[in-house]
Amino acid sequence: MKLGFIGFGNMASAIADGLVSAKALSSEQIYASAKNWEKLCKNTSARGIHACRDTGEVIECSDMLVVAVKPYQVRDVLSPYINQLNGKILVSVAAGMTFECYEEFLPAGVHHISTIPNTPVSICEGIIACEQRHSLTQQEYDVFFNLFSHIGLVQPVETHLLSVAGTVAGCGPAFAAMFLEALSDAGVKHGLPRALSYRLASQMLAGTAKLQLATNAHPGQMKDAVCSPGGTTIVGVSALEKNGFRHAVIDAIDAIENK
Repeated sequence: MKLGFIGFGNMASAIADGLVSAKALSSEQIYASAKNWEKLCKNTSARGIHACRDTGEVIECSDMLVVAVKPYQVRDVLSPYINQLNGKILVSVAAGMTFECYEEFLPAGVHHISTIPNTPVSICEGIIACEQRHSLTQQEYDVFFNLFSHIGLVQPVETHLLSVAGTVAGCGPAFAAMFLEALSDAGVKHGLPRALSYRLASQMLAGTAKLQLATNAHPGQMKDAVCSPGGTTIVGVSALEKNGFRHAVIDAIDAIENK
């Protein structure tokens, strides 16, 4: 299996890092092209990945192609090479580019699937939301699923849910990082050394998430389990509610979906 990236920005490099870290692929099996040749060479040489001069070279060298350019660039980048795409597995990570978007310009016989990954794929703890509607054969889908399962949860969703699934999974890390930073700032305010405050807050978030995944407990139940009557935690929960914590999170998702 040889994997090619058409575009090699943050998400593409995160996927590549995860696959190599998981030993799903070696760096020698990965190829990439990008508009900025100097930046591409810098990013690929550091990883031992092959840098390709153009999209055509990546296509020629690869069995599976990850389309990782900006959504508005996809058609212009792929159109000159459409005749080279037959027999390739095309995996899109361009937000908003659904199955129908690709069907508008790709010829019959080009098999593709649309996904929205998040950055924790770089440490094999990511989410890859993928559109249920695709044109991969069962064998091709199995190859895709098995490869990307090395770097995270591959979660099929209906087309009308792909955007919000990608928002929750893809934008959520930024919100979680903001909460992590704020919680750490509070710890520092009350005397914790910065590094220790970050470590405690990060482990708390990771542990809480793993607990929910392991038990499938309702988040409200998990909150209640920590809130003793008249205790310290419920006082903090009350302060968050007073300041509109829940509404702020929901409003952030609304703002993205209405963009």
